[in-house]
Amino acid sequence: MKFEVKNGWFSYPGGKGILKNISFSAEPGSTITILGPNGVGKTTLLRCMLGFLNWTTGETLMDGKDIRTMKPAELWKRAAYVPQAKAMVFPGTCFDMVLLGRSAYLPFFGIPGKKDKEIAMKAMERAGVAHLADRNCAEVSGGELQLTLIARALAAEPELLILDEPETGLDFRNQLIVMNLIERLCAEEGIAAILNTHYPEHAVSMNGETLLLFADGSHLFGRTSEVLTAENMREAFGVEVRMREETIGGKHYTSLIPLTLVAKEKKEAAGWRIH
Repeated sequence: MKFEVKNGWFSYPGGKGILKNISFSAEPGSTITILGPNGVGKTTLLRCMLGFLNWTTGETLMDGKDIRTMKPAELWKRAAYVPQAKAMVFPGTCFDMVLLGRSAYLPFFGIPGKKDKEIAMKAMERAGVAHLADRNCAEVSGGELQLTLIARALAAEPELLILDEPETGLDFRNQLIVMNLIERLCAEEGIAAILNTHYPEHAVSMNGETLLLFADGSHLFGRTSEVLTAENMREAFGVEVRMREETIGGKHYTSLIPLTLVAKEKKEAAGWRIH
């Protein structure tokens, strides 16, 4: 499976352009992190990629086919969307939530069968939340709910996961659990993952590719190590940073150390806006 965004532009009616000429592609097993300050269009980009919003110009392709020409079931058997885990009112258990991931495989008003239930439980096991099967969704923690939503996506047996800030609002441990799960799914099962994040450190740890969005609508795309430089971080976020590298237990780590904010008048001269 090859997932592509080609020359994607987006503007709200009567508004200025938010996304300008975005192009990138995801191959099996690849990870792409989308990073940028608040208000630059990260979530809007996900919505355009999946057809929830129409590109002003440009297209999203799956194996060379425009997703706008695909039947919904065809698309959602191959791609799965994981929203941010927020407090929700869902009249069911975590297993019921995960079982919704089988919707693309069911006829209209169809009822999940034995095979669907087995796949849903296997998805919960892969996400490490099988023990939550009988718990009410409204009663689990934020981290448990986020993993349940990932399990729901896995129940669709997708080739591509698209995640909207999957670690936001979680504590330090749960952030690591979620990010490790995404890395494992990509490395061991060949699933491609595209995710928004507010955390540069998480983009660096994924060791894949990064799409860095700037306040003026421009962007950079490439290997994370080449895109997330101290200079680019300063320009995108208005923060002076230093990069530190070390090897622990044979594994290479890069950390970002925020030093100070760039002077406000310099940001304004460069066309910055506070969101």
